[in-house]
Amino acid sequence: MLGPSPYALASPAFRFPALARAAGRAPVGGPREALLATLLAARLSAAVRPPLALDAAQRARRAAAARDWLGTHLVPAIHKAAVSRVVEASAGTDPAPIAAALAKVTEVTAQWLDRAARLELEALTAEFRD
Repeated sequence: MLGPSPYALASPAFRFPALARAAGRAPVGGPREALLATLLAARLSAAVRPPLALDAAQRARRAAAARDWLGTHLVPAIHKAAVSRVVEASAGTDPAPIAAALAKVTEVTAQWLDRAARLELEALTAEFRD
């Protein structure tokens, strides 16, 4: 039996599979849009800290693109406001506003989150509280 090729690249791991599954299973419309926005918020936040740790210019560009995306999708107002706070906070490096904004996103999206998706968001939030 042959082992792995010495030239093969490591497979990247997606950090939020349960959240992505929740968005895929949600009914079309408000719930799905809210969960997709939550996934966007989680991915923006994850890029603030290692191992991704994008630089300030990259985070600012991603935040601007996220604001544009939020403006073109029919995300329910309460979710849009919560995700907008994460978008703004993710452009900076201060962990406290990111943790608070992620906690609010988790709270307003809780009705559509299963246990695994909620745990992914809570683990991410905890990283910014440490």
